[in-house]
Amino acid sequence: MAIHTLSALQLSAGIHHRDFSCREVMQAFLQRIAAINPQANAIVNLQDADALLKQADLCDAELAKGSSRGWLHGVPLAFKDLVDVAGIPTTGGSPLLKDNIPAHDALLVQRMKAAGGIVIGKTNTPEWGLGSHTFNPVFGDTPNAYNPAFTAGGSSGGAAVALAQRLLPVADGSDFMGSLRNPAGWNNVFGMRPSQGRVPAFPVNDVWVSQLGTDGPMARHVADLARLLETMAGYDARAPLSLASLPAGWSSQLHPKVKGLRIGWLGNLNGYLPMEHGVLQACENGLQRLTDLGAHVEPVSPNFSPAAVWQTWLAWRRVLTASRIAPMVARGRELIKPEALWEFDQAAGMTAPDFLQASTERSAFYQHMLELLGKFDMLVLPSAQLWPFAIDLRWPSTIQTPNGPVQMDTYHRWMEVTLYASLAGLPALNVPCGFNSQGLPMGMQLIGQARGDVALLETGLAYEEAVGDWLAVLP
Repeated sequence: MAIHTLSALQLSAGIHHRDFSCREVMQAFLQRIAAINPQANAIVNLQDADALLKQADLCDAELAKGSSRGWLHGVPLAFKDLVDVAGIPTTGGSPLLKDNIPAHDALLVQRMKAAGGIVIGKTNTPEWGLGSHTFNPVFGDTPNAYNPAFTAGGSSGGAAVALAQRLLPVADGSDFMGSLRNPAGWNNVFGMRPSQGRVPAFPVNDVWVSQLGTDGPMARHVADLARLLETMAGYDARAPLSLASLPAGWSSQLHPKVKGLRIGWLGNLNGYLPMEHGVLQACENGLQRLTDLGAHVEPVSPNFSPAAVWQTWLAWRRVLTASRIAPMVARGRELIKPEALWEFDQAAGMTAPDFLQASTERSAFYQHMLELLGKFDMLVLPSAQLWPFAIDLRWPSTIQTPNGPVQMDTYHRWMEVTLYASLAGLPALNVPCGFNSQGLPMGMQLIGQARGDVALLETGLAYEEAVGDWLAVLP
């Protein structure tokens, strides 16, 4: 197998067994990037090739002396362009930040570098990471890996396409409203939104209230996903709401597990969520694979009001998004995308009692989700409500359902299906579930028990073994 097609764990084993050198690995990926990335536009701010090869040579010299930095020793990495890497611009896709060069690594980067990874650049993201469609005025569009006429999704679109196109072995993503799950589903890879607090973020301005977004791992293989999550995760005192660290080495102790699991299929929430033709069927095809493995799948109705939850979500999202972009608005509204300004302006009229009421409503919703998960081991929803849309659209204004078109009243309403795991802080794993007649991929979310990341990954391992035919379909 070509080096760039190997899994991250295979690369790690090959490097440490001296089957190939870190220089050979770096060369293989740089050659692949040179061939594919001009069209894919998944990796941005690619670093100088000679400098990267020198870093690879240093890794080889360390191995020759019997020293390894960790399982990612010499493995190429690129971080989402919302994450600070010292010496590489963090633009967030905004012209206001195109020259923003951090002096220090984010905690996530520190951990992945400490495991031995070599940072080769960044992955593309929408401006401010807003909207599940990866385009921005700094670097342009990132098209879908399977058809460049369609969107890659977002906001971790660059990461998903880089994985699908074999430009990276693993990647980080971040997820607020499906920003990791959506592009993973639309590019036929795995992506996990971990339990809130599992992957701490630092530095951040607020460590107490901003508890909706989280970083998480993306990969082509669940074993890689688990190993990367182990590297990312772990308590840090600077993030006081971060979860206690799991036992060291937990990711290597996983075993595929599906038989006997009780799985609740939420579908379109009793018709509340408009779904494009074929989306539910694709997910039901994926659920059939789980049934074939011995799971018990049962349709289930929501025990909450989705319309009320949507309003709760809007309140939280407006406050947290507005606070993040406020400093940039002060520098010039004309340089900020309209969707970001809409979020900012919508938040302007909110009062403290309004937000506290939204927090109370969020708390009640969490209890509803716990009640459902008392009856099932996991819940399942589609990862998107429609198939990848045309790349020249800013966002889909309608969803063409089997019963006719349904208008979308906000730029993110078509991604409403992803907010339930986010609002409840539950772990959610996107798994591929096939393709439509145009050859475009779809994914579905497996939503696990509170802090049930490990069990969710074990289900993912078993599922991966059962969908090799879908995973074998390459861009």
